[in-house]
Amino acid sequence: MAAETIARALASIAVWNNTGPEFNMRVQAVTFDVGGTLMEPWPSVGHVYAEVAARHGVGNISPDFLQTRFREAWRARRHFNHVRAGWEELVDEVFQGLAALPPSATFFPKLYERFARPETWHVFDDVWPTLNALATRGLRLGIISNWDERLRPLLRRLRLSGLFETIVISCEAGSVKPARILFDQAASGFRLPPGSILHVGDSLENDVRGAEAAGFQALQIHRGAGKAGKGALTDLSGLLTRIVAPTAKTDKSV
Repeated sequence: MAAETIARALASIAVWNNTGPEFNMRVQAVTFDVGGTLMEPWPSVGHVYAEVAARHGVGNISPDFLQTRFREAWRARRHFNHVRAGWEELVDEVFQGLAALPPSATFFPKLYERFARPETWHVFDDVWPTLNALATRGLRLGIISNWDERLRPLLRRLRLSGLFETIVISCEAGSVKPARILFDQAASGFRLPPGSILHVGDSLENDVRGAEAAGFQALQIHRGAGKAGKGALTDLSGLLTRIVAPTAKTDKSV
C-alpha cells in the first residue's frame, strides 16, 4: 500500500463499531487472528500438498483438486483442535484413495515441517504498513490464534513476533476459539479491560462472536472473492479509519 494512502487514513481516524454508535471505551489494543487475516499458505494448500506428495512418489494430482479436498475436510471440522495428530488425520482424509499408503505412514512429517517454513506463507501486503501505523499511534498489538506449536517460531522467522506484545495460541491455552479463555488470556497479558480491546479476524464464529462474548470489540475481515458482510473490512488498512487510538499514556492495570 502506498505511503500516501496510509497517511490519508491516519488523518481521518474516526470512532466506529459494527452497529454504528461509538465504542463504549477508547480502543487501547488490537488483537489479530493469523491465518486468513495476517497471512495465507503460498501458493496454496493444494499446491504445497501436491509438491510434497510428488516428491514422495504420489504424483500427477492436481493442486486445485487437492485444494478442494482440503476445503471439504476443513469445513467438516467445526472446532479443529490444531494439534499434530489432528493435522495428520486431516491430511490422510485429503489423500484418501489417491495413494497406496496414507500420508501418516509416508510423507506427512515432511508436509508438516513444510508449513513451519516462512517461504510457505504469504504475509498480506497491507499487514506491515497497518501494524506499523497502529503502533505509531500508540495502540498495543496482540495475536489470538487457533494454531499449533509451529506458530511462535514461524512468526519469529517472518519477523512479525516483535510487533506483538502478547501472543495467545490455542495449543498452549488448551482450547480453541471461540472459547473465552483465549480472549481472557490476551486481556490479562495486556492488563487491560476487555472492552478496550478490538479483535480482528476472518471467522464470524471464532473471531467476531468469540471476541464479543468475551467482552471485546470485534471486527471481521473478508479477503478475496465473495461478498463481505455488513461492516466487514476487505483489507487491514480499513482499520485506520475505524478506530480511535489512545491520545495519552494509559494505566495498564485493570
